[in-house]
Amino acid sequence: MKHSGCAVNKERHFSCEDCNGNVSGGFDASTSQIVLCQNNIRNQSHMNRVVTHELIHAFDHCRAHVNWFTDLRHLACSEVRAANLSGDCSLVNEIFRLHFGLKQHHQTCVRDRAILSILAVRNISKEVAQKAVDEVFESCFNDHEPFGRIPHNKTYARYAHRDFQNRDRYYANI
Repeated sequence: MKHSGCAVNKERHFSCEDCNGNVSGGFDASTSQIVLCQNNIRNQSHMNRVVTHELIHAFDHCRAHVNWFTDLRHLACSEVRAANLSGDCSLVNEIFRLHFGLKQHHQTCVRDRAILSILAVRNISKEVAQKAVDEVFESCFNDHEPFGRIPHNKTYARYAHRDFQNRDRYYANI
């Protein structure tokens, strides 16, 4: 976040609250605050995914100046990126949800999770949400910033962090 020009203060930008329904967290663009729903987060790995998911939204808000409230495609893109990069669609999570497949399953999961996230925050039809996701899917699915890769597990997350640390060294030699 700091490299993108957005300072983060954990006391100011994170809030733990009780939430209605089964929502685990959210990003409040008006205050640039991540809300963690303490009553709906089941364990540490769930919290890690929620924090990562919401940090992707915060990163997008900073980097891309997302117009959350009037441009559904902006929201759809950030939801695709958050589902793709946060671990929402890990094999373990999908087996736990009793959803699994072999061909293009990660992409299908990302698409489905993005649609569900949009429907959770917008009063629109499923068809409208699907259309928005379809319009942005390819470019947003392939945007792995700030990680540079999809961190499927802790090993890939360490690789992504190493790549990030070495990024300036690489670009300095070009």
